[in-house]
Amino acid sequence: MNTLLGNISAAEFLREYWQQRPLLIRQALPAYQSPVSPEELAGLAMEDTVEARLVVNDDEAEPWQVWHGPFSEEAFLNLPVDNWTLLVQAVDHWVPEVAELLSHFDFLPGWRLDDIMVSYARPGGGVGPHYDHYDVFLLQARGRRKWQVGQRCTVQTPLMTHNDLKIVADFQTAEEWILEPGDMLYLPPGVAHNGIGIDDCMTFSVGFRAPSAAEVITHFSDYVADNLSDDNRYADPALSLPEHPGEITHSAIGRLKTLLSQLDDEQKLVEWFGRFMTESKYNMTPELPTIKPTDCDELAGRLKQGYSLTVVPGARLAYSALNNCWQVYADGQVLHASEQVSPILTRLERRQPIDQADVSEADADTLLLLTQLVALGTLAWKRNDDC
Repeated sequence: MNTLLGNISAAEFLREYWQQRPLLIRQALPAYQSPVSPEELAGLAMEDTVEARLVVNDDEAEPWQVWHGPFSEEAFLNLPVDNWTLLVQAVDHWVPEVAELLSHFDFLPGWRLDDIMVSYARPGGGVGPHYDHYDVFLLQARGRRKWQVGQRCTVQTPLMTHNDLKIVADFQTAEEWILEPGDMLYLPPGVAHNGIGIDDCMTFSVGFRAPSAAEVITHFSDYVADNLSDDNRYADPALSLPEHPGEITHSAIGRLKTLLSQLDDEQKLVEWFGRFMTESKYNMTPELPTIKPTDCDELAGRLKQGYSLTVVPGARLAYSALNNCWQVYADGQVLHASEQVSPILTRLERRQPIDQADVSEADADTLLLLTQLVALGTLAWKRNDDC
């Protein structure tokens, strides 16, 4: 049983709650304390490569003011005492201790996990009642926050007029809880919710990727088009004499369907989807000190010296079976490997370190895969204490 879900099993959660209804879990991570302080979070929000927002609801004349980072020290000094919140995206990319939280969600597909947003709020701080198009787990990591859960929403739900926030205009509270450190609230897509800081508090939001049909169709069709010859065009050999030259006939549409049938290629679809779901949403990743091997022999040698390989925080990994082989997707790239690498994939998907005991020098396929992942920056070297 996964203790993260309290007294229910992962199977019961998926059957009864996932994408169906909210679930409050008291002490999902008992007395959890944030590994990042408010000051450190503010420091991240001052970096050019970090996506951050400040939301202030302290002015009756102009409520819900929003500023986008990076911020200066002066921006924080000029904030009111209360009624504001700082939101920083993808903190798991920058703080390994935050990234470790993702290991608790191994009852869900890893490639569906997105990132961990951390919000710090003063009393009264929040972003207003809103809803998301994706699943989210809200873990309280510091102080107390009141959560109100309301109605199901769709794109037809009326919203307040605002350039940066999608605030539900007629929010109707159905349930209300106060979360303390270690408590967690799961919300399925479309459920309106409103979080309000009671005191100095921090919340970790674990979100999931849920691309829209429009995104999927556009991105996949572009991917297929990029790999097609310009000679591959609409054609109509053995054309019959048209009775009405302006009419688009059923036979013309049939020829068009034949042209579009190139989208119905499962091998292309699998490879595209793996790359699409492992692409980073952010332009920059942390620059971690790594020693990149030039070949498999050097990698094997470093493992023998006692070094280990770890998945870089923020790196995205997935894999799929295709024609008795593995396609490994790493940060939007695809690598091809034999079935022999299966044990290593099992360790990588759980973000477990790789050391000499996990790799045989005779296992050329695994050594090659690891070498490629290091070259991509998906894996990094860790110097063990006894090296």
